[in-house]
Amino acid sequence: QVQLVESGGGLVQAGGSLRLSCAASGRTFRTGAMGWFRQAPGKEREFVATISGSGSSTLYADSVKGRFTISRDNAKNTVYLQMNSLNPMDTAVYYCAARTGVGVRILETEYFYWGQGTQVTVSS
Repeated sequence: QVQLVESGGGLVQAGGSLRLSCAASGRTFRTGAMGWFRQAPGKEREFVATISGSGSSTLYADSVKGRFTISRDNAKNTVYLQMNSLNPMDTAVYYCAARTGVGVRILETEYFYWGQGTQVTVSS
């Protein structure tokens, strides 16, 4: 089993930056692809970014491309989401997720393990 724990969320002013971390327990899915999703109040959960098992491939939602960067450190069993140029539209609960396959995927149905989420609030 894989346990995912997000951290790094908080309150930030528009234009600021935050770095989210997701620590994964166990080695079973160490090389599996990882993803970040978010859910704003009253909205559906949406895809943010994904990274392949090796870290060689990434995909981003159009809304965050150029502002967010996903990365991973397999030795630490941790995936990161660096968020720059934040705006109030980025306010949401951010979730990390893990899949068994190594390839990048954008659909939440491709991910089996999920963290509890961390709140990101961007003020105007």
